[in-house]
Amino acid sequence: MDLLSTLAGSMLEGFFPAGWNLSRIDECCSHPPDTICDRQSFWHKGFEPIPCQTLSDFETMLGHEMAVQIRKSREEGQKLAMILPVGPMGMYRWVVYFLKEWNIPCDHVTGFNMDEWSDANGNTLPATSVGSFEHAMVQAFYGPLGKLTVPPRQRYFARKDLLPIFGEQIADIKKSGGKLVTVYGIGRVMHIAFWEPHFAAEYPDEAAWKADEFRLGARLHPLTIEQNAITSFKSRTTLVPAFANTVGPGLFLQSDYAIGGADGYLSRGMMWQGLSLWTTLRHGPNPWLTSTYMPTLPGRLFFLKELAGPLEAECN
Repeated sequence: MDLLSTLAGSMLEGFFPAGWNLSRIDECCSHPPDTICDRQSFWHKGFEPIPCQTLSDFETMLGHEMAVQIRKSREEGQKLAMILPVGPMGMYRWVVYFLKEWNIPCDHVTGFNMDEWSDANGNTLPATSVGSFEHAMVQAFYGPLGKLTVPPRQRYFARKDLLPIFGEQIADIKKSGGKLVTVYGIGRVMHIAFWEPHFAAEYPDEAAWKADEFRLGARLHPLTIEQNAITSFKSRTTLVPAFANTVGPGLFLQSDYAIGGADGYLSRGMMWQGLSLWTTLRHGPNPWLTSTYMPTLPGRLFFLKELAGPLEAECN
């Protein structure tokens, strides 16, 4: 007896995105933990999942990977466009630490925040609001870098007036010989940024889905609301906006390198991200599961070892 055998007639019937094959997703989660890094046919030859023993290891390793990309582009005389997340966040203090240790100025970097809370019309929180992603980035990354920081004119946030020109700015950087690096987390519904699974129903084919660069006032899935209530709003669902502005696959799938993080382990065996991680690594690319495209890009995906499971029942 499980969800698959009891779904019919329940309150969850029709709740999950229409394009999800729940049996296939469940199968992705059924493998032994020590096989999670086994290479799959759809992975890019330059893609590598990296298990981390502790949260401290995870944050340090992810931060180091980001700092290395910034340092390499500096040493190679390249401009660097970075699509940046708010979640995970712990790596930013380590990016700052390494860049300061190496004394690497970031005036060659242009930062593009991948998403921001909004209303249905794409209006966002003030930059001074403690709940805004813009505020979080200034506090965690741009501010602590001090004199080495990314110049303010090269910081793009997912506001209504700026998000539509991300593509143009990134294209200019790439045309000049620069690189695009995306840093990402994986959502409960396998989203990247806030590119939600149900968006797939709106496109005639995969090519059209992959070409879309952004969305203002994106309608969020209920599981995304609850994920953020747990991870960012101290369980207070009533504080979580129901819409967001977000970059789309037309931008992040252009990445020359992608750095992912999955740290959704809570404690005492409780987690929210094991299914999302396994589905990302095992399912194969599908527009109803945005994160399944990330292994098709070169880069590294860092994850807490507990997320490998086994994903079996344990009463807490």
